[in-house]
Amino acid sequence: MALTENRAVLDWIDEMAAMTQPDAIVWIDGSEAQLEALRSQACATGELEKLNQEKLPGCYLHRTAVNDVARVEDRTFICCEKQEDAGPTNNWMAPAEMYARLKPLYTGAMKGRTMYVIPYSMGVVGSPFAKYGVELTDSIYVVLNMAIMTRVGQSVLDALGDSPDYVKGLHAKAELDPERRYIVHFPQDNTIMSVNSGYGGNVLLGKKCFALRIASCLGRDEGWMAEHMLILGIQNPAGEVRYLAAAFPSACGKTNLAMLIPPAHYQEKGWKVWCVGDDIAWLRVGEDGRLWAMNPEYGFFGVAPGTNAKSNPNALATTRRGTIFTNVVHNLDDDTVWWEGLDKNPPEHAVDWKGNPWNGTVSAEKGAHPNSRFTAPAKNCPCISPEFESPRGVPISAIVFGGRRARTAPLVYQSRDWEHGVFVGSIMASETTAAATGAVGVVRRDPMAMLPFCGYHMADYWQHWLDMGKVLGDKAPKIFNVNWFRTDDEGRFLWPGFGDNLRVLEWIMKRCFHEADAVETPIGYEPKAEDIDLEGSGVDRATLEGLLKLDTAMWLDEVNGIRAFYDKFGAKLPETLSQELSALEARLH
Repeated sequence: MALTENRAVLDWIDEMAAMTQPDAIVWIDGSEAQLEALRSQACATGELEKLNQEKLPGCYLHRTAVNDVARVEDRTFICCEKQEDAGPTNNWMAPAEMYARLKPLYTGAMKGRTMYVIPYSMGVVGSPFAKYGVELTDSIYVVLNMAIMTRVGQSVLDALGDSPDYVKGLHAKAELDPERRYIVHFPQDNTIMSVNSGYGGNVLLGKKCFALRIASCLGRDEGWMAEHMLILGIQNPAGEVRYLAAAFPSACGKTNLAMLIPPAHYQEKGWKVWCVGDDIAWLRVGEDGRLWAMNPEYGFFGVAPGTNAKSNPNALATTRRGTIFTNVVHNLDDDTVWWEGLDKNPPEHAVDWKGNPWNGTVSAEKGAHPNSRFTAPAKNCPCISPEFESPRGVPISAIVFGGRRARTAPLVYQSRDWEHGVFVGSIMASETTAAATGAVGVVRRDPMAMLPFCGYHMADYWQHWLDMGKVLGDKAPKIFNVNWFRTDDEGRFLWPGFGDNLRVLEWIMKRCFHEADAVETPIGYEPKAEDIDLEGSGVDRATLEGLLKLDTAMWLDEVNGIRAFYDKFGAKLPETLSQELSALEARLH
């Protein structure tokens, strides 16, 4: 029975059901009783495996198809009306052509299956940030993940009322055929369509699809921002909590930073760090003129390999209850899970991510897929912020960009102003290590960490950032860039990273509140070495000075790389960014 009388919702569901032809339609009301019945059903069919309920209460294991293990950027499309609005960094097809291509893939795709109707909210239901969606899916795995990652059920439909303002999402597993796999966004229709996948990022349509690609378009049109950023609260010994948002490309320690544990020296003084979000931030101008941020998600969809009691104890603790594990090792000895980098004791009697018997003590094959995942409730996190459920979000004092650079970028620098900060975000990059080809240090640009997630032309997105700066004026957050990954001549990291990154964040926050000085350099403002607290870090003053040093020749080379990157965007590149690049070059000379 339908849980709403909203015609805009009901008519769309009727149309999608007529096309996909499910045997039954089930509305998700968000109740624990309904979710528990679905878990039991999924265990009966083998879609889920129930784990040791004493050691991992409420936890389950799922395996995807072997050819369906990650987001597929080459099968992801932005189908706006005009190709030039999608830009050079997105795949595009005319909307009518794409709808025509998708229709046969969905026709009859749910025969013999149940269609589940998931009403969900990105953000606290009823808050000024909240946006609502309805996802239709034939996968219980999707239902149960969405119930962790978003707020689902009747309360969402009550908040939506009879408004047509919701994001439509249609997901069908179909045959899981990788050649006919599509993840498609129609921004002008507020519609997302995903077919022939069962993997998280392709099918949990609230996550990257809605919360970044569609939301970035909504933000552009409505005057707010959807960003691929963690949100962190830093509580100083005086008890003040100051907030930052930070964007990093993959493999730069974003989740570790989001759940940072202060070094002992800081803990003794009373420092605390609070996680508001680990992946996505929606930012809007508050009544006070400042930039406020909310995490639109309700859970964490984290990479399992490498998560352990040393690298990220808070993330590990978060996965100990109510969690769905995907493509990890099933330890048959105690009915728990394992993955590479969890500990040094791989199980002997186990099943690998492909479903085959696996002995971790002798196997040359990895037991868990490198992109294996945990879906865990955010409220499980030991350092979840008391403001996590706040309908107004948190005020942002600093925006931090980062990347993985062996030599070029210093440990930290501050932009000269907002416009320069947008430039700094637009040139964000990480270096690859492709040892097989001998090509080490290939620079991959990932502006604001949004390259795969911006739902429109990247140059227009930069212009939107510049426009937001004009609205914020002198209340705009300060913008910084960090690089935890500088190496010495032997390739060893010079900075300890992890919890010690708080030493840099302390200086960043002091800069935002006019409590610390800086040194002007051609690229921006850097700390004085004496203003970074090194006590107990194992880093000496000379090493820190090296971490802050600029190599002018390298930066002039960087200017050439930036210019080549900017050339991709043609006449749409904001003039402000061209000017920032020329000004940087002039300062370097």
